[in-house]
Amino acid sequence: MIYTRIIGTGSYLPAQVVTNEDLSKRIDTSDEWIFSRTGIKQRHVAAEDELTSDLALKASTRALEAAGLTASDIDLIVVATTTPDMIFPSTACILQAKLGASNGAAFDVQAVCSGFVYAMATADALMRTGTYRRALVVGAEIYSRILNWEDRTTCVLFGDGAGAVILERSDRPGILSTHLHADGSHRDILSVPGSIRNGQVCGSPFLTMDGNTVFKLAVKVLGEVVDEALAQHGIERSQLDWLIPHQANIRIIQATARRLGMSMDKVVVTVDQHANTSAASIPLALDLAMRDGRIQPGHLVLMQGVGGGFTWGAVLVRI
Repeated sequence: MIYTRIIGTGSYLPAQVVTNEDLSKRIDTSDEWIFSRTGIKQRHVAAEDELTSDLALKASTRALEAAGLTASDIDLIVVATTTPDMIFPSTACILQAKLGASNGAAFDVQAVCSGFVYAMATADALMRTGTYRRALVVGAEIYSRILNWEDRTTCVLFGDGAGAVILERSDRPGILSTHLHADGSHRDILSVPGSIRNGQVCGSPFLTMDGNTVFKLAVKVLGEVVDEALAQHGIERSQLDWLIPHQANIRIIQATARRLGMSMDKVVVTVDQHANTSAASIPLALDLAMRDGRIQPGHLVLMQGVGGGFTWGAVLVRI
């Protein structure tokens, strides 16, 4: 039986930090208003000359170092992003060139905030065929460029960053299962509806969101996908060592934990430090918890994401 295991993690946050206090000087908001509703204290914003592939490169380099590998050891690159460098080629191909890698396949996955879960599931499925030996899976985003900074209901929620993991084929279970879902009938509740036609942007190029509807649907589907993953393996909720949710909003995270009867002590939370980084949020949280020693070999970890599309999913993994 072929399995895939996580053998290295890495992350990167841009140098510029924008606090809630900083935002309160630009728009009608306050630190108390933002933090009490979202759990966010600050977010990182990419420099003018930074591209999504640059953030991905730094996170990937750190993941390779953690795994004790070089770029030439990688034969599959999957990048989850909603904010690619350009329409095409893919950010994964650009990243491959910047890494100096030339082996195997490279492509992007677009599932918004569920993107990293979708990318992990895709890489895992391809590696289980025996075609690929080691994969680099990245979530990278520059949301600061698709936000209306005059809209306090959305601009306070998001930030920029990247996270990466190295997967290696193994005969020992690592990723136990993946679970992906989508319901396109909810596509309008979270979107960037603009498009490019004849060299012009048609429609709004900014993120729009129906916050209340997103909240209710997110809590519902995140709870369901955890139960789905655990039921497949006959695992009780109490046997989970760690839950790593998409870092969108502390209220969603807390509501999901309550629904599952899980203590917040078992939930990795980083939303206060970098806000919602979409596809980057789960690998950012995973890398932090791996490096600070909370997550140890043998721990059972469930990663879950939910985002525009509407998409959601989970990855159950034994570290």
